[in-house]
Amino acid sequence: MIERIWSGRSPLYLLLLPLSWLYGLVSTLIRLSYRYGWRASWRAPVPVVVVGNLTAGGNGKTPLVIWLVQQLQQQGYRVGVVSRGYGGKAEHYPLLVGPETTSEQAGDEPVLIYQRTAAAMSIAPQRVAAVQALLERHQVDIVITDDGLQHYALQRDFELVVIDGVRRFGNGWWLPAGPMRERASRLQQVDACVTNGGTAQPGEIAMQLLPQSAVNLLTGERRPVVELQRVVAMAGIGHPARFFTTLAQLAVNVEQQVPFADHQAYTLAQLSTLAGDEQVLLMTEKDAVKCRTFAQANWWYLPVDAQLPVAQGERLVQRIIALIK
Repeated sequence: MIERIWSGRSPLYLLLLPLSWLYGLVSTLIRLSYRYGWRASWRAPVPVVVVGNLTAGGNGKTPLVIWLVQQLQQQGYRVGVVSRGYGGKAEHYPLLVGPETTSEQAGDEPVLIYQRTAAAMSIAPQRVAAVQALLERHQVDIVITDDGLQHYALQRDFELVVIDGVRRFGNGWWLPAGPMRERASRLQQVDACVTNGGTAQPGEIAMQLLPQSAVNLLTGERRPVVELQRVVAMAGIGHPARFFTTLAQLAVNVEQQVPFADHQAYTLAQLSTLAGDEQVLLMTEKDAVKCRTFAQANWWYLPVDAQLPVAQGERLVQRIIALIK
């Protein structure tokens, strides 16, 4: 239902417009309060790059964060990452993410980023506190913040917005009548826009999410995903349809699709009934980080890597490196 409302296919958004106007008013006042110095913001001693979005829901932001961190690491830079840690319930904040940190503590996206990059990472609802804790414990050349475009208490040197190339901005209204956290005009003030799928508009950098080999959660075995038979596909991400569409494009033998809410917490009892002994339960990598401790032999996940056009990707990385030098 919410997809129909936000896409403009349902007129029910009209009932929510008063709440959207209130949301827009409050968010605008908050932003102006930092712009004009009515509220204090903090500047880190190292460059800060925000990777965020204007809309609610999954846009492919986390794969882009991983890509950017890896690009900088390959050139010898020490990269720190901060996140709100949405969905996690740590005993204290800030929380420094390490090999033993669970998704229950930190949330699924921070654990995924850490497992992929091994970058120094700190999470806290307040990004300033997360950055400060990170810098107290680690020597880093630059900080990447996963989300936080609207978290203006933290000053930033570079804003990178991820756009869903298929859904774009839906009906264009603020939450809850539409998907917008800020209006599309905000794009005129950011440093770069990356468009995930669909068709990139002039001035935007196209990004594709390329699936890799499927990985068995229990054994680590890798196998071409098309070799998996009798698949039950599940996805607890911001836009589950993207995962199911990817599998269809790869001609995977999917017998059932099971969508879950974003950041869904899973249990063995909940998932063990989805796929029979002769079937395969296939999930996203983001789901897999929450299931490894109770994984079954027929559970697999499909990792994806962000891919940007070589020339545009190199220019983007060089613009960010210029902040460090």
